[in-house]
Amino acid sequence: MLALPAMLALSASAAAAAYAEPLPGIDISIGGGESGGSSAISLLLMITVLTLAPSFLILMTSFTRIVIVLGFVRTSLGTQQMPPNQVLIGLALFLTLFIMSPTLSQVNETALQPYLKGELTQTEALQEASVPMKKFMFQHTREKDLLLFLDYSQAEKPETYEDIPITVLVPAYAISELKTAFQMGFMIFIPFLIIDMVVSSTLMAMGMMMLPPVMISLPFKILLFVLVDGWYLIVKSLLLSFGTS
Repeated sequence: MLALPAMLALSASAAAAAYAEPLPGIDISIGGGESGGSSAISLLLMITVLTLAPSFLILMTSFTRIVIVLGFVRTSLGTQQMPPNQVLIGLALFLTLFIMSPTLSQVNETALQPYLKGELTQTEALQEASVPMKKFMFQHTREKDLLLFLDYSQAEKPETYEDIPITVLVPAYAISELKTAFQMGFMIFIPFLIIDMVVSSTLMAMGMMMLPPVMISLPFKILLFVLVDGWYLIVKSLLLSFGTS
């Protein structure tokens, strides 16, 4: 019993001596010489771009229209979480890559590959990459939406789509895509709404007002969707809405 306090004291003194030793210094530096500051700024800008990459994917590609239309399909069917969000988002991503492949190939040929080979600077590569993206967005942007942001920014009317600032074209394209997606969603809702109305009227006529109409209409809506090959028609409509661009 007397030896226990002595052992604890020796352990405490050994731990204190270990912590008393100076810790090794840690020095993190980016770049070297006079270019160290610019390298740090470039790294910071790169991290910022990666953080905003989901927003670029949503607002500058066909992803917005596709994912909203697929969401309308699930809502109109009334199947709650079927298909799950992961399936819908995954399908929307691959359809986006399929639709955007010509534009992305042009970006790769005119901007990315020359930049990797050292033929273009970072600023020049970004300018070259913006041209195909501007062309794609301009083709699917309504003139009314584009004029809204041009008038608000008090900018001169551009002669070509290449002269349109990206800060003007992106929001104009986004609200155009939202309008198109909601128009397609409305057309998707109509047949399923008719089924709900017919089922509700039939149940009321039969005096079965306590039976939820959703329990009866849901199997009929799924059956109709399967018989007409609904997913094929939805994807075909989405592809045709973007044309060959």
